[in-house]
Amino acid sequence: MTASVLTADTPIPTPRREWGAALRALRRLLRDKEDTRQVFEIMQALSGDSMGENYRKLCSTPRGGRIAYERVEFARRLMDDAWLDSLPEGSVGAAYRTFIRSQDLSAEGLADVSREMGSHIDIPHPVAWMARRTRDVHDLWHILTGYGRDGLGEACLVAFSYPQTRSLGWALIAMGAVSRTRGGRYPYARAIWQGYQRGKATQWLLGEDYEALLAEPLDAARRRLGITPPTIYDSIPPEARDIVPAV
Repeated sequence: MTASVLTADTPIPTPRREWGAALRALRRLLRDKEDTRQVFEIMQALSGDSMGENYRKLCSTPRGGRIAYERVEFARRLMDDAWLDSLPEGSVGAAYRTFIRSQDLSAEGLADVSREMGSHIDIPHPVAWMARRTRDVHDLWHILTGYGRDGLGEACLVAFSYPQTRSLGWALIAMGAVSRTRGGRYPYARAIWQGYQRGKATQWLLGEDYEALLAEPLDAARRRLGITPPTIYDSIPPEARDIVPAV
């Protein structure tokens, strides 16, 4: 590590969990699922030491020490169009490339929203780097899980993300989405619950070497990681998947 990077023993302040702030942000998010800022509000309010725990877990894995030492800023890699274009057809990276370009998304755009929160996410510290790594793979997890960016897909993905990250913010968002599905025609709540179950059953994705993963064939990567098909989500017609209406 360079001298400018703090060691893992240098603490980032662990904020108290602010449930009131999280619930207010959740209400705003339920009014507008595209208001990504509210997601970061919720995550910041409820993060506790989840990123520190995930960093320590990463360092305990066979590849994690090298990944942590190299400290790749993955958003920059994902913004490298030439690199993305070099990834083979049928790979995880090719599917990601199609996804972000068809949706007019970018890893840097997500990063910019997170910076507006005035958090510690950009400081030169291993735990902050882990938080950036977790943020930057969100759209890639859409690809791996098969969940779209519709309201139901996002709710299923946050339910999947909770057991993967142990961050309570994801659990709160998932429960908020479930609360809006009662009495619906389709099995929305079951789809979200299946997202949670899939997240528990899948290998720990934050420990992956993502540059290698993006070059893997998508189907083979899903099999290796134990990512099962989103059968309940897939059973719901695409036009019926926007489950978070305005209030």
